[in-house]
Amino acid sequence: MAEGEKLIPINIEDEMKSSYIDYSMSVIVSRALPDVRDGLKPVHRRVLYGMYELGVFSNRAHKKSARIVGEVLGKYHPHGDTSVYDAMVRMAQEWSLRYLLVDGQGNFGSVDGDSPAAMRYTEARMRKIAEEIMADIDKETVDFQLNFDDTLEEPKVMPTKVPTLLINGASGIAVGMATNMAPHNLSEVVDGTLAYIDNNDIEIDELMHHIKAPDFPTGGTIYGYEGVREAFKTGRGRIVMRAKVNFEEVDGRECIVVTEIPYQVNKADMIKKTADLVNEKKIDGISNIRDESDRNGMRIVYILRRDAVPNVVLNTLYKYTQLQSSFSVNNIALVNGRPQLLNLKDLIHHFVEHRHEVVTRRAQYELRKAEERAHILEGLIIASDNIDEVIQLIRSSSNTDEAREKLIARFNLSEIQAKAIVEMRLRQLTGLEQDKLRAEYEEIMKLIAHLKELLASKEMRMALIKEELTEIKDKYGDERRSTIEYSGGDVSIEDLIADENVVITISHAGYIKRTNLSEYKTQNRGGVGQKGVATRDQDFLEHLFVATNHQYMMFFTQKGKCFWMRVYEIPEGTKTSKGRAIQNLINIENDDKVKAFICTQDLKNQDYINSHYVIMATKQGQVKKTLLEQYSRPRVNGIAAITIKEDDELLEAKLTNGESQILIAVKSGKLVRFEENKTRPMGRSASGVRGITLGHEKDEVIGMVSVNDMESEILVVSENGYGKRSSLEDYRITNRGGKGVKTLNITDKTGELISINNVTDADDLMIINKSGLTIRMEVSDLRVMGRATQGVRLINIKGNDSIAAVTKVIREEQVIDETEGDGENTALEASTNDDVTEVENTEE
Repeated sequence: MAEGEKLIPINIEDEMKSSYIDYSMSVIVSRALPDVRDGLKPVHRRVLYGMYELGVFSNRAHKKSARIVGEVLGKYHPHGDTSVYDAMVRMAQEWSLRYLLVDGQGNFGSVDGDSPAAMRYTEARMRKIAEEIMADIDKETVDFQLNFDDTLEEPKVMPTKVPTLLINGASGIAVGMATNMAPHNLSEVVDGTLAYIDNNDIEIDELMHHIKAPDFPTGGTIYGYEGVREAFKTGRGRIVMRAKVNFEEVDGRECIVVTEIPYQVNKADMIKKTADLVNEKKIDGISNIRDESDRNGMRIVYILRRDAVPNVVLNTLYKYTQLQSSFSVNNIALVNGRPQLLNLKDLIHHFVEHRHEVVTRRAQYELRKAEERAHILEGLIIASDNIDEVIQLIRSSSNTDEAREKLIARFNLSEIQAKAIVEMRLRQLTGLEQDKLRAEYEEIMKLIAHLKELLASKEMRMALIKEELTEIKDKYGDERRSTIEYSGGDVSIEDLIADENVVITISHAGYIKRTNLSEYKTQNRGGVGQKGVATRDQDFLEHLFVATNHQYMMFFTQKGKCFWMRVYEIPEGTKTSKGRAIQNLINIENDDKVKAFICTQDLKNQDYINSHYVIMATKQGQVKKTLLEQYSRPRVNGIAAITIKEDDELLEAKLTNGESQILIAVKSGKLVRFEENKTRPMGRSASGVRGITLGHEKDEVIGMVSVNDMESEILVVSENGYGKRSSLEDYRITNRGGKGVKTLNITDKTGELISINNVTDADDLMIINKSGLTIRMEVSDLRVMGRATQGVRLINIKGNDSIAAVTKVIREEQVIDETEGDGENTALEASTNDDVTEVENTEE
């Protein structure tokens, strides 16, 4: 230890605490957080002041960036050239700042994340709006502080005319806190500020009429307004941003074209990550991605596969890629040197307060300068009025000091006035110059009066601030870039699933699956059929339904319970796959079985659920009508749909609008038709009333149809493949509970009745055998016959096979697929537009 030195023991914990606090305060106050008044961090302020000192104004030539960085680094910001250059570069990037402060020349990077060229290659100068930020800095409007080595002075804050913090935002990570402020539109911010000046008690909701939402430099769409409202009111909020997208057809292929991306998203990274997701099969439906961006603007093209649904692919992109991203607003800025969380009104308030102080200090400075000049002019006017005597006095003096003293003594002048007279040029002795002096004096006296009035009146100062803000808006204001989609929200799972038509099959053993409708072909009457599904031994397909992915499915079991599910939740399978056991999807009892289902629209729509009914029929001929509203609150374990009596089971459930006609058919070939309103609505637990009287002990109900359209025809099918369609008029309306009339002449050849449907020429039939064969045919191939005939053969039954289920498909548009072979094999295959089918008897 050297002589004269001594050791001071310090507790390491205390030293760490104090050192870390010093460091963190330094980061918070003089690095990471912007000042609420001018919206700038120290580095930005120093870059702009360095450019101001160098004279690199918007109307001068560009200067080398290295020159500017050297100036800032050497005089004000001793933290490494990279930090200074990076800050300056960002102020020149149109995708980083909403209103650019630096005019760059050369390579300043790109939205793809490319680095800017080194500072020795690029040049820069201030933009006009940056000059507005420093306007009046030479008029003692702001306080100055010493630089790092106490040799120069730098401004503590800029006297900005522009609400920089709001229009350009800021982001920074300090110690223990961070800030992330969104940019806004200048015109909107000025309008909001003017509204605040007019009424300091204005509510944030009223301010939001002017400042609608952030306005990002890269445009895009603000999706949903809740986050914006929260950010404006509390200073924190999550704003969801989406790319601006449109659908185009390029070279005959559907494409998604992106023209604007969310703020702070790296375009090249986004495209690369999307391509990776496509390759990993996490995003389906995209065949190629092209970046066609050029100097005219951004253009990213996602070329879709031919079978892809554009909206579904787009929603998937929103969910999994940065085509949708969020901006977490956290408005923390320095207020009087302390970090503070600020809402929209606070930000405007602090800017207006700062502006008011600047205007006051500027007026005080100008008043002082005007009074000083007036004082000198008064002396000069006295001198010009007594010019001969003044000249005589000066000539008789041996030096300047003596001349000054004589003038002071003779004309009662001040030191300053006497000095000005002594230094007066000879040309000021002309008459013209003397008139100029008087005119200048009058002007300056008017200015002094105005400035005194301004300093005495806050209203006048505020009016001046408004005037200057309006001028800024007229000069630099522009249209919004980001559009607002007020109704937006989170991407729901429905958005990611195409609302396509699907076939839902349920086997006798209780296996369920959904398959795309286009997998099933249309065949001529009498065709042998295609292999439809792989079933287990002695299992066969018992139910086949057609629905759309977004509909709600209600399952009704033979024991009278109702379960609820979305169609897209049913596992997807191919036409030949087995499917999944229903027990694994809904909590159905082992000895129970799904017998009927209903597809409904939105069960939260009160008008819908209060205007529709569920009509149920049991094997023993009971019917029951219940309001759909009673089934709109599902439970995991199901709810009671109907009380089933002993030796009975639920067979059918249909959705009606309250004005349908009900037809119930029994095995023995009889059918009863009655008005729906003959059955009063009952509660869920009721067991219903008699719908049809059975012909004999072994007879049972095989189906129920509800019809609205009186032009409908009734198609019945027997188990041996015979069927016919008859006009609805052939069945007279009777009372509920009767024995009914003959619908098909039952013989040993036809077998017992197995199915009843209401059909039109626009329908297709889908028939499925117990062996698993399916056939699809057009109803128009069947002629209309009388109700007492035995019908015609619909499907060739081999051996002991029989029909398991029959359902109808509504056909919208079909394309003939002429395949080789005999006429029986010609198929009508649904095109991709053959997507509009209806579940039988769904009235809506």
